[in-house]
Amino acid sequence: MNAQDVEETVWRYLCMARLVGVKEARNFLLTVKNDPRRIMQTVYNLYAGNCTPDDVVGVGKLEGDRGNFYSHLYLGLYYEAENNLDLAQEYIVKAADNYKIDDYMWYLAQVHKKLRRWV
Repeated sequence: MNAQDVEETVWRYLCMARLVGVKEARNFLLTVKNDPRRIMQTVYNLYAGNCTPDDVVGVGKLEGDRGNFYSHLYLGLYYEAENNLDLAQEYIVKAADNYKIDDYMWYLAQVHKKLRRWV
C-alpha cells in the first residue's frame, strides 16, 4: 500500500465493490495523503462520497488531456462499480477514444473497452 497513491486505493475499492458492494467498499476506503495529482485527489473524493461526477469532470478539464483522460476513465470505472453500465461505457469509451496519452492506463482503457465489447 502506498498512502500517497489514489490509484492503489481506488483499485482496491473496485475489487471490494464487486465482492461486497459499493457501500461496504466505501466504508473500507483507505486514507490517501499527499497524492500530488489534483485530478486523482478529486477522483478519491468521488469514491469517498465527498464530491460529484461533475466535480471530477471539471477538474479534468482544467488539467488538459491527461486530466480529461483520468477523469473519464475513473468515472467509467465508478459507474461500472455502481452497475450503471450505460454511463460506464460512455466514460470509458471517451477516455480511450478521445484522450490518447502515452500512459499505461490509456492502454488499460483500450483493453477494458475491448473486453466489454464497447468497441
